[in-house]
Amino acid sequence: MSLQDFEAVYSNDVFYSWFGLNTAEVYRAHRLAGGITSLYRQIGVGCERLTQTIVCDTLSLSAEQIVWSYTVPTPDGKNRRISLDAKISLDDVKDSTKRESLQKWMEAAVGMAPAVSRLSGVVFEVRQGYKSKDSKRQQADLLSAANAYAEGLLPVLFLLSNQIDEDIERRYRAARWHILRGVLHGSSTESTYVFCNEVLGYNLADFFNRYSDTLRTEILSIIRDLLT
Repeated sequence: MSLQDFEAVYSNDVFYSWFGLNTAEVYRAHRLAGGITSLYRQIGVGCERLTQTIVCDTLSLSAEQIVWSYTVPTPDGKNRRISLDAKISLDDVKDSTKRESLQKWMEAAVGMAPAVSRLSGVVFEVRQGYKSKDSKRQQADLLSAANAYAEGLLPVLFLLSNQIDEDIERRYRAARWHILRGVLHGSSTESTYVFCNEVLGYNLADFFNRYSDTLRTEILSIIRDLLT
């Protein structure tokens, strides 16, 4: 991909623009420095923590209430615990207006009222984007979806950017993951930012707009360190 192609793709993605990732320095870092992967990973970790805070604050939930995990056996006979990033149980949402809003959103997301009646909430896997072809990660995510449905939870892939490989998206949708993408417009069942605004009652896009200068400065400093 040329620099011009890279800048066009990243500039058209509002999330990467907020972080200042649509620059020639980032393009050079992709070509020259292995540390760029760690940068994306840490942006993802920050997004997880931010989303958890928003869920807790807007719905008056405790940190313990949003925890969700399950165990799987390993070849050595032990168990491995897998966790997703945030759970919302309808029973835990005491505000009736917000509980009803989430219930209606689930109905729209699933598209079938009988299916929704068997669901007691949602569980989120938060990612800054999803471009990896890591088969182990994909298998773990598909297993997570199956376990979520087994516990009556709708699994939601919560993307802060609009970056996801088309093959991966098709595979996840086939496994009945509901996917929210990091676009500013569309419905609350399509856009992460519209969902946050209309269902959770928090303007996440405005948050990133307000802190974009700080984020850009920090990212540029890290990228220049990588390049030198």
